[in-house]
Amino acid sequence: MDYHKNAPWAAVSRERLARMVIEDGVRLGSAAARFCVSAKTAAKWVGRYRQLGSAGLADRSSRPHCSPRQTSSLFVEKVVALRRGHMPGYEIARRTGLSPASVSRILRRARLSRWRDLNPPPPVLRYEHPRPGDLLHLDIKGMTQFGEVSLRGDGRLRGKQKHPGFLALHVAIDDHSRMAFTQMLPDQKADTTIGFLNSAIEFFARHGIGVRALLTDNGSSYRSRQFRQACQQMAIKHSRTRPYTPRTNGKAERFIQTALREWAYAKHWTNSLERDAHLQPWNDYYNRERPHGSLNYKPPISRSEIGTTS
Repeated sequence: MDYHKNAPWAAVSRERLARMVIEDGVRLGSAAARFCVSAKTAAKWVGRYRQLGSAGLADRSSRPHCSPRQTSSLFVEKVVALRRGHMPGYEIARRTGLSPASVSRILRRARLSRWRDLNPPPPVLRYEHPRPGDLLHLDIKGMTQFGEVSLRGDGRLRGKQKHPGFLALHVAIDDHSRMAFTQMLPDQKADTTIGFLNSAIEFFARHGIGVRALLTDNGSSYRSRQFRQACQQMAIKHSRTRPYTPRTNGKAERFIQTALREWAYAKHWTNSLERDAHLQPWNDYYNRERPHGSLNYKPPISRSEIGTTS
């Protein structure tokens, strides 16, 4: 039992009761009445104190010493083996002769009661390239444009027009330093993505980082012939992640989550133009001031050529 050490009926009070009976010679019934417990309970604590001292006054487990009706270990192993063969619980109960409730308890104890427990996700493989520029993660996040909408006195919307459209948040983050470069662009087309790549390479070059390899997902702009030719002209190795596995481009995905939480959804913006105007100031704060957990809570610029020389 998890109780406070000075609770009224904790080990301290039990020891007082036992000493009152053993050392002061108080009758068991009188001591029990003084501590508002039964004589049987008082006799139990006095006996434990005589046998084990203060250590015997702690609460013991309520689990029985023996369980003659407990399911044997052979049945438990058989149930677990059948479950690992993707057999449903009711079929396991029919084959083993156990009740469905017993099978359910066994599977819960073995942490196999849910289908997803039979195919756990692969372990997370964390990696980090040794030098800035060894790998640049690229990704794109679609963003919605919006404008201010007011309400009339009768509750009807005023100023609501057709959907203003979408924008594309292009992201580039260095694998080693976590330096990030972002731009809000009108679309995700190949020409737009190549222009962003050129701007990103110039940005990292200003910070003493030369880009040698890229990692992207399988978006249409990254699979295009124009993007491949642009990487060849820049002598940059381009690799794409395995389809439907965004975790392999996890640094870019994680940066996008941070940007959405700390910039895009951090406050109520009047319109998307006001939101987009705060992107670059937040990006500068991320690179120069914001502590990064994987960098021992130092900002990303501390790992760039500028940060190491300053």
